Amino acid sequence: MVMAITDSAFLLGESREHPTHVALLQLFRPPPDSGPEYVSEFYRDLLTRTEVSGTMRRRPVRRAATLGQWSWVRDEDVELEYHVRLSALPRPGRVRELLELVSRLHGSLLDRHRPLWEMNVIEGLADGRFAVYTKVHHALMDGVTAVRRVTEGLSTERDGESLPPWAPSARARADGGAKGDVIDQAWGRVKGVTRMATEVAGTPAALTKALVDAYRDGAATLPFEAPKTMFNVPIGGARRFAAQSWPLDRIRAVGAKADATINDVAVAMCAGALRRYLIDQDALPDRSLVAMLPVSLRAADTAGSSEGNAVGAILCDLATDQPDPSVRLARIRASTRHAKAMLSGLNPTEIVALASVLVAGLAVAPVPGLRGMVPPPFNLIISNVPGSREKLYWNGAELVESYPLSIPAEGQAVNMTLTSYAGQLSFGITGCRRTVPHLQRLLDHLDAELDALEA
Repeated sequence: MVMAITDSAFLLGESREHPTHVALLQLFRPPPDSGPEYVSEFYRDLLTRTEVSGTMRRRPVRRAATLGQWSWVRDEDVELEYHVRLSALPRPGRVRELLELVSRLHGSLLDRHRPLWEMNVIEGLADGRFAVYTKVHHALMDGVTAVRRVTEGLSTERDGESLPPWAPSARARADGGAKGDVIDQAWGRVKGVTRMATEVAGTPAALTKALVDAYRDGAATLPFEAPKTMFNVPIGGARRFAAQSWPLDRIRAVGAKADATINDVAVAMCAGALRRYLIDQDALPDRSLVAMLPVSLRAADTAGSSEGNAVGAILCDLATDQPDPSVRLARIRASTRHAKAMLSGLNPTEIVALASVLVAGLAVAPVPGLRGMVPPPFNLIISNVPGSREKLYWNGAELVESYPLSIPAEGQAVNMTLTSYAGQLSFGITGCRRTVPHLQRLLDHLDAELDALEA
Protein backbone atom coordinates (compact mmCIF):
# COMPACT_ATOMS: atom_id res chain seq x y z
CA MET A 1 0.00 0.00 0.00
CA VAL A 2 1.52 3.32 -1.10
CA MET A 3 2.04 5.71 1.80
CA ALA A 4 0.26 9.06 1.92
CA ILE A 5 2.51 12.03 1.19
CA THR A 6 1.81 13.50 4.63
CA ASP A 7 3.07 10.25 6.19
CA SER A 8 6.07 9.55 3.94
CA ALA A 9 7.40 13.07 4.58
CA PHE A 10 8.42 11.92 8.07
CA LEU A 11 10.54 9.15 6.56
CA LEU A 12 12.01 11.31 3.80
CA GLY A 13 13.03 13.98 6.29
CA GLU A 14 14.49 11.62 8.88
CA SER A 15 18.22 11.25 9.52
CA ARG A 16 20.48 10.35 12.43
CA GLU A 17 20.36 14.00 13.54
CA HIS A 18 16.62 14.26 13.00
CA PRO A 19 14.60 11.31 14.39
CA THR A 20 10.91 11.71 13.59
CA HIS A 21 9.11 9.61 16.17
CA VAL A 22 6.77 10.65 18.97
CA ALA A 23 6.51 8.99 22.36
CA LEU A 24 4.66 8.81 25.66
CA LEU A 25 6.23 8.33 29.10
CA GLN A 26 3.82 6.82 31.63
CA LEU A 27 4.46 6.32 35.35
CA PHE A 28 2.55 3.54 37.12
CA ARG A 29 2.05 2.64 40.77
CA PRO A 30 1.92 -1.14 41.35
CA PRO A 31 -1.12 -2.62 43.13
CA PRO A 32 -1.00 -2.44 46.94
CA ASP A 33 -0.61 -6.22 47.26
CA SER A 34 2.17 -6.57 44.65
CA GLY A 35 5.51 -8.19 45.49
CA PRO A 36 9.11 -7.30 44.56
CA GLU A 37 8.87 -9.21 41.25
CA TYR A 38 5.79 -7.36 40.06
CA VAL A 39 7.46 -5.41 37.23
CA SER A 40 9.25 -8.50 35.91
CA GLU A 41 5.96 -10.39 35.96
CA PHE A 42 4.23 -7.44 34.27
CA TYR A 43 6.86 -7.54 31.50
CA ARG A 44 6.65 -11.31 31.02
CA ASP A 45 2.87 -11.07 30.76
CA LEU A 46 3.25 -8.50 27.96
CA LEU A 47 5.26 -10.98 25.92
CA THR A 48 2.35 -13.45 26.03
CA ARG A 49 0.08 -10.92 24.27
CA THR A 50 1.11 -12.06 20.80
CA GLU A 51 -1.92 -10.84 18.83
CA VAL A 52 -0.78 -7.76 16.85
CA SER A 53 -3.08 -5.40 14.96
CA GLY A 54 -2.63 -4.65 11.27
CA THR A 55 -1.49 -1.08 11.91
CA MET A 56 1.22 -2.17 14.34
CA ARG A 57 2.48 -4.77 11.83
CA ARG A 58 3.28 -2.17 9.18
CA ARG A 59 6.84 -1.98 7.92
CA PRO A 60 8.05 0.71 5.47
CA VAL A 61 9.61 -0.27 2.11
CA ARG A 62 10.56 1.39 -1.18
CA ARG A 63 10.04 -0.62 -4.36
CA ALA A 64 10.36 -0.24 -8.09
CA ALA A 65 6.65 -1.05 -8.40
CA THR A 66 5.84 2.19 -6.54
CA LEU A 67 8.47 4.20 -8.47
CA GLY A 68 10.56 4.57 -5.36
CA GLN A 69 7.76 5.96 -3.19
CA TRP A 70 7.49 4.73 0.37
CA SER A 71 4.80 2.12 0.95
CA TRP A 72 3.66 -0.16 3.77
CA VAL A 73 3.93 -3.95 3.85
CA ARG A 74 2.52 -6.25 6.49
CA ASP A 75 5.12 -7.91 8.73
CA GLU A 76 3.90 -11.43 9.47
CA ASP A 77 6.64 -12.15 12.04
CA VAL A 78 6.60 -9.41 14.67
CA GLU A 79 9.22 -10.26 17.31
CA LEU A 80 7.77 -8.95 20.56
CA GLU A 81 11.03 -9.61 22.44
CA TYR A 82 12.65 -6.99 20.19
CA HIS A 83 9.89 -4.39 20.33
CA VAL A 84 9.09 -4.76 24.06
CA ARG A 85 12.07 -4.41 26.42
CA LEU A 86 12.76 -4.41 30.15
CA SER A 87 15.20 -1.83 31.53
CA ALA A 88 16.32 -0.82 35.03
CA LEU A 89 17.45 2.53 36.40
CA PRO A 90 20.78 2.99 38.18
CA ARG A 91 20.70 3.98 41.83
CA PRO A 92 19.43 6.09 43.46
CA GLY A 93 16.50 5.68 41.04
CA ARG A 94 15.28 9.26 41.06
CA VAL A 95 13.11 10.89 38.40
CA ARG A 96 16.37 12.50 37.24
CA GLU A 97 17.79 9.10 36.28
CA LEU A 98 14.51 8.19 34.58
CA LEU A 99 14.54 11.34 32.44
CA GLU A 100 18.19 10.77 31.51
CA LEU A 101 17.36 7.25 30.29
CA VAL A 102 14.29 8.44 28.39
CA SER A 103 16.36 11.22 26.80
CA ARG A 104 18.79 8.62 25.42
CA LEU A 105 15.99 6.33 24.24
CA HIS A 106 14.28 9.22 22.46
CA GLY A 107 17.43 10.07 20.53
CA SER A 108 17.76 6.63 18.90
CA LEU A 109 16.21 5.80 15.52
CA LEU A 110 13.55 3.15 15.03
CA ASP A 111 14.61 0.18 12.89
CA ARG A 112 13.02 0.53 9.44
CA HIS A 113 13.37 -3.20 8.81
CA ARG A 114 10.71 -3.79 11.46
CA PRO A 115 7.34 -2.22 12.36
CA LEU A 116 8.02 1.32 13.55
CA TRP A 117 7.32 1.15 17.27
CA GLU A 118 9.02 0.16 20.54
CA MET A 119 8.10 -0.10 24.21
CA ASN A 120 10.43 0.02 27.22
CA VAL A 121 9.24 -1.10 30.66
CA ILE A 122 11.51 0.61 33.20
CA GLU A 123 11.90 -0.51 36.82
CA GLY A 124 14.10 0.78 39.63
CA LEU A 125 12.40 4.01 40.73
CA ALA A 126 13.16 4.53 44.41
CA ASP A 127 9.54 5.32 45.29
CA GLY A 128 8.33 1.93 44.03
CA ARG A 129 6.74 3.14 40.81
CA PHE A 130 7.71 1.90 37.36
CA ALA A 131 7.60 3.59 33.97
CA VAL A 132 6.63 2.66 30.42
CA TYR A 133 8.17 4.59 27.53
CA THR A 134 6.47 3.90 24.18
CA LYS A 135 7.58 5.46 20.91
CA VAL A 136 5.91 5.32 17.50
CA HIS A 137 7.11 6.74 14.20
CA HIS A 138 5.22 9.81 13.01
CA ALA A 139 4.86 8.18 9.57
CA LEU A 140 2.70 5.51 11.22
CA MET A 141 0.45 7.87 13.17
CA ASP A 142 0.30 11.42 14.49
CA GLY A 143 0.68 12.39 18.14
CA VAL A 144 -3.04 12.44 18.95
CA THR A 145 -3.50 8.95 17.52
CA ALA A 146 -0.34 7.67 19.23
CA VAL A 147 -1.56 8.80 22.67
CA ARG A 148 -4.94 7.26 21.96
CA ARG A 149 -3.32 4.02 20.79
CA VAL A 150 -1.17 3.74 23.94
CA THR A 151 -4.00 4.49 26.37
CA GLU A 152 -7.18 3.12 24.76
CA GLY A 153 -6.50 -0.43 25.95
CA LEU A 154 -6.22 0.59 29.61
CA SER A 155 -9.10 0.10 32.02
CA THR A 156 -10.96 2.63 34.16
CA GLU A 157 -11.25 -0.10 36.83
CA ARG A 158 -8.31 -1.48 38.80
CA ASP A 159 -9.50 -5.04 38.22
CA GLY A 160 -10.52 -4.47 34.59
CA GLU A 161 -8.89 -6.22 31.65
CA SER A 162 -6.27 -4.21 29.76
CA LEU A 163 -4.77 -4.56 26.29
CA PRO A 164 -1.27 -3.50 25.18
CA PRO A 165 -1.06 -0.85 22.41
CA TRP A 166 -0.09 -3.38 19.74
CA ALA A 167 -3.20 -5.51 20.31
CA PRO A 168 -6.22 -5.19 18.01
CA SER A 169 -8.83 -2.82 19.39
CA ALA A 170 -11.93 -4.16 21.10
CA ARG A 171 -13.94 -3.21 18.01
CA ALA A 172 -11.59 -5.06 15.67
CA ARG A 173 -11.65 -8.15 17.91
CA ALA A 174 -15.45 -8.09 17.89
CA ASP A 175 -15.42 -7.82 14.08
CA GLY A 176 -13.15 -10.79 13.67
CA GLY A 177 -9.69 -9.86 14.93
CA ALA A 178 -7.06 -9.05 12.33
CA LYS A 179 -9.54 -9.56 9.50
CA GLY A 180 -11.88 -6.98 11.00
CA ASP A 181 -8.96 -4.63 11.54
CA VAL A 182 -7.95 -4.85 7.88
CA ILE A 183 -11.53 -4.44 6.61
CA ASP A 184 -12.07 -1.40 8.83
CA GLN A 185 -8.87 0.24 7.58
CA ALA A 186 -9.62 -0.55 3.94
CA TRP A 187 -13.14 0.88 4.17
CA GLY A 188 -11.74 3.96 5.88
CA ARG A 189 -9.30 4.47 2.99
CA VAL A 190 -12.08 4.11 0.40
CA LYS A 191 -14.17 6.76 2.15
CA GLY A 192 -11.08 8.94 2.58
CA VAL A 193 -10.25 8.82 -1.13
CA THR A 194 -13.85 9.64 -2.07
CA ARG A 195 -13.92 12.59 0.31
CA MET A 196 -10.52 13.88 -0.80
CA ALA A 197 -11.43 13.72 -4.49
CA THR A 198 -14.26 16.18 -3.90
CA GLU A 199 -12.11 18.48 -1.76
CA VAL A 200 -8.86 18.64 -3.74
CA ALA A 201 -10.44 20.33 -6.76
CA GLY A 202 -11.20 23.49 -4.82
CA THR A 203 -8.09 23.52 -2.64
CA PRO A 204 -5.79 25.85 -4.67
CA ALA A 205 -8.39 28.63 -4.89
CA ALA A 206 -9.40 28.34 -1.23
CA LEU A 207 -5.79 28.20 -0.10
CA THR A 208 -4.81 31.22 -2.17
CA LYS A 209 -7.73 33.22 -0.79
CA ALA A 210 -6.84 32.27 2.81
CA LEU A 211 -3.20 33.36 2.36
CA VAL A 212 -4.15 36.62 0.63
CA ASP A 213 -6.71 37.43 3.34
CA ALA A 214 -4.13 36.68 6.04
CA TYR A 215 -1.60 38.94 4.33
CA ARG A 216 -4.08 41.81 4.05
CA ASP A 217 -5.14 41.45 7.67
CA GLY A 218 -2.62 43.26 9.84
CA ALA A 219 -3.63 41.15 12.87
CA ALA A 220 -2.68 37.84 11.24
CA THR A 221 0.50 36.03 12.28
CA LEU A 222 2.33 35.12 9.08
CA PRO A 223 5.15 32.65 8.39
CA PHE A 224 8.71 33.96 8.11
CA GLU A 225 7.97 36.89 10.40
CA ALA A 226 9.50 35.18 13.43
CA PRO A 227 12.82 36.52 14.79
CA LYS A 228 15.93 34.36 14.79
CA THR A 229 16.61 32.88 18.23
CA MET A 230 19.04 30.48 19.87
CA PHE A 231 16.48 27.72 19.13
CA ASN A 232 16.54 28.25 15.36
CA VAL A 233 19.89 26.62 14.66
CA PRO A 234 21.17 23.29 13.29
CA ILE A 235 20.62 20.43 15.74
CA GLY A 236 22.18 17.08 16.58
CA GLY A 237 20.54 13.73 17.21
CA ALA A 238 20.93 13.55 21.01
CA ARG A 239 17.96 14.63 23.07
CA ARG A 240 17.22 16.04 26.51
CA PHE A 241 13.77 15.70 28.07
CA ALA A 242 12.14 17.50 30.99
CA ALA A 243 8.59 17.04 32.31
CA GLN A 244 6.22 18.24 35.01
CA SER A 245 2.46 18.45 35.71
CA TRP A 246 0.16 21.13 37.09
CA PRO A 247 -3.47 20.89 38.27
CA LEU A 248 -5.93 21.66 35.49
CA ASP A 249 -8.14 23.51 37.98
CA ARG A 250 -5.48 26.20 38.41
CA ILE A 251 -5.16 26.68 34.66
CA ARG A 252 -8.93 26.58 34.13
CA ALA A 253 -9.43 29.27 36.81
CA VAL A 254 -7.00 31.61 35.06
CA GLY A 255 -8.82 31.03 31.77
CA ALA A 256 -12.20 31.80 33.35
CA LYS A 257 -10.94 35.13 34.69
CA ALA A 258 -9.35 36.10 31.36
CA ASP A 259 -12.07 34.74 29.04
CA ALA A 260 -9.44 32.40 27.58
CA THR A 261 -9.34 28.68 26.84
CA ILE A 262 -7.22 26.19 28.77
CA ASN A 263 -5.00 25.93 25.70
CA ASP A 264 -4.55 29.72 25.60
CA VAL A 265 -3.41 29.73 29.24
CA ALA A 266 -1.07 26.77 28.64
CA VAL A 267 0.46 28.53 25.63
CA ALA A 268 0.84 31.68 27.75
CA MET A 269 2.68 29.62 30.37
CA CYS A 270 5.03 28.38 27.65
CA ALA A 271 5.49 31.90 26.27
CA GLY A 272 6.34 33.34 29.68
CA ALA A 273 8.70 30.45 30.43
CA LEU A 274 10.49 30.95 27.11
CA ARG A 275 10.82 34.68 27.79
CA ARG A 276 12.34 34.01 31.23
CA TYR A 277 14.68 31.35 29.82
CA LEU A 278 15.91 33.59 26.98
CA ILE A 279 16.49 36.48 29.42
CA ASP A 280 18.61 34.10 31.53
CA GLN A 281 20.62 33.26 28.41
CA ASP A 282 20.85 36.96 27.43
CA ALA A 283 19.18 35.94 24.16
CA LEU A 284 15.67 37.45 24.17
CA PRO A 285 14.96 39.07 20.78
CA ASP A 286 13.18 42.41 20.52
CA ARG A 287 10.40 40.94 18.41
CA SER A 288 7.92 38.36 19.71
CA LEU A 289 8.50 34.66 19.20
CA VAL A 290 6.00 32.81 16.99
CA ALA A 291 4.80 29.27 17.72
CA MET A 292 3.18 26.75 15.43
CA LEU A 293 0.21 25.09 17.13
CA PRO A 294 -0.84 21.79 15.51
CA VAL A 295 -4.60 21.29 15.15
CA SER A 296 -5.93 17.74 15.13
CA LEU A 297 -8.42 17.00 12.36
CA ARG A 298 -9.54 13.66 13.78
CA ALA A 299 -13.00 14.96 14.68
CA ALA A 300 -13.43 16.26 11.13
CA ASP A 301 -11.80 13.23 9.52
CA THR A 302 -14.75 11.28 8.21
CA ALA A 303 -12.47 8.56 6.89
CA GLY A 304 -12.91 6.80 10.20
CA SER A 305 -9.30 5.61 10.20
CA SER A 306 -6.90 5.88 13.12
CA GLU A 307 -3.82 5.49 10.94
CA GLY A 308 -1.53 8.05 9.37
CA ASN A 309 -1.56 11.80 9.96
CA ALA A 310 -4.52 14.18 10.09
CA VAL A 311 -3.06 17.42 11.39
CA GLY A 312 -3.44 21.08 10.47
CA ALA A 313 -1.63 24.05 12.01
CA ILE A 314 -1.98 27.68 13.03
CA LEU A 315 0.61 30.30 13.91
CA CYS A 316 0.44 32.08 17.27
CA ASP A 317 2.04 35.32 18.42
CA LEU A 318 3.61 34.44 21.81
CA ALA A 319 4.00 38.10 22.85
CA THR A 320 7.42 37.41 24.40
CA ASP A 321 8.29 41.07 23.87
CA GLN A 322 5.65 41.93 26.48
CA PRO A 323 6.70 41.77 30.18
CA ASP A 324 3.13 41.83 31.57
CA PRO A 325 1.71 38.25 31.80
CA SER A 326 -1.91 39.41 31.51
CA VAL A 327 -1.24 41.45 28.38
CA ARG A 328 0.73 38.52 26.96
CA LEU A 329 -2.21 36.17 27.56
CA ALA A 330 -4.61 38.64 25.89
CA ARG A 331 -2.42 38.80 22.77
CA ILE A 332 -2.15 35.03 22.62
CA ARG A 333 -5.94 34.67 22.99
CA ALA A 334 -6.53 37.16 20.17
CA SER A 335 -3.94 35.47 17.95
CA THR A 336 -5.36 31.95 18.34
CA ARG A 337 -8.95 33.14 17.84
CA HIS A 338 -7.99 34.95 14.67
CA ALA A 339 -6.15 31.91 13.31
CA LYS A 340 -8.97 29.51 14.15
CA ALA A 341 -11.47 31.82 12.45
CA MET A 342 -9.38 31.61 9.28
CA LEU A 343 -9.44 27.78 9.45
CA SER A 344 -13.19 27.69 9.98
CA GLY A 345 -13.78 28.45 6.30
CA LEU A 346 -11.58 25.57 5.08
CA ASN A 347 -12.24 21.85 4.75
CA PRO A 348 -9.79 19.27 6.22
CA THR A 349 -7.85 18.85 2.95
CA GLU A 350 -7.39 22.62 2.64
CA ILE A 351 -6.30 22.86 6.29
CA VAL A 352 -3.63 20.19 5.74
CA ALA A 353 -2.47 22.01 2.61
CA LEU A 354 -2.22 25.27 4.55
CA ALA A 355 -0.19 23.53 7.27
CA SER A 356 2.16 22.27 4.56
CA VAL A 357 2.71 25.87 3.45
CA LEU A 358 3.40 26.94 7.03
CA VAL A 359 6.07 24.28 7.58
CA ALA A 360 7.58 24.45 4.09
CA GLY A 361 10.28 26.76 5.39
CA LEU A 362 11.71 23.97 7.54
CA ALA A 363 12.84 22.25 4.35
CA VAL A 364 15.12 25.22 3.65
CA ALA A 365 16.94 24.97 6.98
CA PRO A 366 19.37 22.16 6.00
CA VAL A 367 20.26 23.67 2.59
CA PRO A 368 23.84 25.01 2.60
CA GLY A 369 24.01 28.72 1.87
CA LEU A 370 20.32 29.36 2.64
CA ARG A 371 20.38 28.55 6.36
CA GLY A 372 21.38 32.04 7.45
CA MET A 373 19.53 33.94 4.75
CA VAL A 374 15.93 32.81 5.32
CA PRO A 375 14.19 33.68 8.62
CA PRO A 376 12.50 30.80 10.46
CA PRO A 377 8.84 30.21 9.51
CA PHE A 378 8.21 30.04 13.27
CA ASN A 379 10.37 29.58 16.37
CA LEU A 380 9.04 26.35 17.87
CA ILE A 381 6.09 23.96 17.99
CA ILE A 382 3.71 23.88 20.98
CA SER A 383 1.23 20.98 20.87
CA ASN A 384 -1.67 20.08 23.12
CA VAL A 385 -2.77 16.43 22.94
CA PRO A 386 -6.00 15.52 24.79
CA GLY A 387 -5.82 12.61 27.22
CA SER A 388 -8.15 10.69 29.51
CA ARG A 389 -10.18 12.54 32.13
CA GLU A 390 -10.51 9.36 34.18
CA LYS A 391 -7.93 7.42 36.17
CA LEU A 392 -6.59 4.48 34.15
CA TYR A 393 -5.16 1.12 35.18
CA TRP A 394 -3.02 -1.50 33.47
CA ASN A 395 -3.71 -4.90 34.98
CA GLY A 396 -4.05 -3.42 38.45
CA ALA A 397 -1.26 -0.86 38.21
CA GLU A 398 -2.50 2.75 38.47
CA LEU A 399 -1.37 5.24 35.83
CA VAL A 400 -0.34 8.25 37.94
CA GLU A 401 1.47 10.49 35.42
CA SER A 402 1.69 10.72 31.62
CA TYR A 403 4.12 12.88 29.61
CA PRO A 404 4.42 13.35 25.83
CA LEU A 405 7.69 13.54 23.88
CA SER A 406 7.84 14.99 20.39
CA ILE A 407 10.17 16.04 17.58
CA PRO A 408 12.74 18.84 17.53
CA ALA A 409 13.50 19.61 13.88
CA GLU A 410 16.38 21.19 12.00
CA GLY A 411 16.23 24.85 12.92
CA GLN A 412 13.72 24.02 15.69
CA ALA A 413 15.77 22.92 18.70
CA VAL A 414 12.88 22.83 21.22
CA ASN A 415 9.44 21.24 21.16
CA MET A 416 6.87 21.74 23.94
CA THR A 417 4.01 19.22 24.02
CA LEU A 418 1.20 19.00 26.57
CA THR A 419 -1.31 16.32 27.43
CA SER A 420 -4.12 16.18 29.97
CA TYR A 421 -4.75 13.28 32.31
CA ALA A 422 -7.07 12.86 35.32
CA GLY A 423 -7.19 16.51 36.35
CA GLN A 424 -3.56 17.29 35.51
CA LEU A 425 -1.95 19.10 32.58
CA SER A 426 1.42 17.55 31.82
CA PHE A 427 4.18 19.42 29.97
CA GLY A 428 6.85 17.46 28.08
CA ILE A 429 9.77 19.52 26.77
CA THR A 430 12.06 17.85 24.23
CA GLY A 431 15.21 19.63 23.13
CA CYS A 432 18.47 19.19 21.27
CA ARG A 433 21.02 18.20 23.90
CA ARG A 434 23.83 20.10 22.20
CA THR A 435 22.18 23.46 21.57
CA VAL A 436 19.71 23.99 24.46
CA PRO A 437 21.56 24.21 27.80
CA HIS A 438 19.81 23.65 31.14
CA LEU A 439 16.54 22.61 29.50
CA GLN A 440 15.06 21.64 32.88
CA ARG A 441 15.04 25.30 33.95
CA LEU A 442 12.04 25.78 31.68
CA LEU A 443 10.03 23.77 34.24
CA ASP A 444 10.82 26.28 36.99
CA HIS A 445 9.89 29.08 34.62
CA LEU A 446 6.57 27.39 33.76
CA ASP A 447 5.75 27.20 37.46
CA ALA A 448 6.70 30.85 38.02
CA GLU A 449 4.63 31.90 35.02
CA LEU A 450 1.50 30.14 36.27
CA ASP A 451 1.96 31.92 39.62
CA ALA A 452 2.29 35.24 37.76
CA LEU A 453 -0.83 34.59 35.68
CA GLU A 454 -2.82 33.75 38.82
CA ALA A 455 -1.57 36.94 40.51
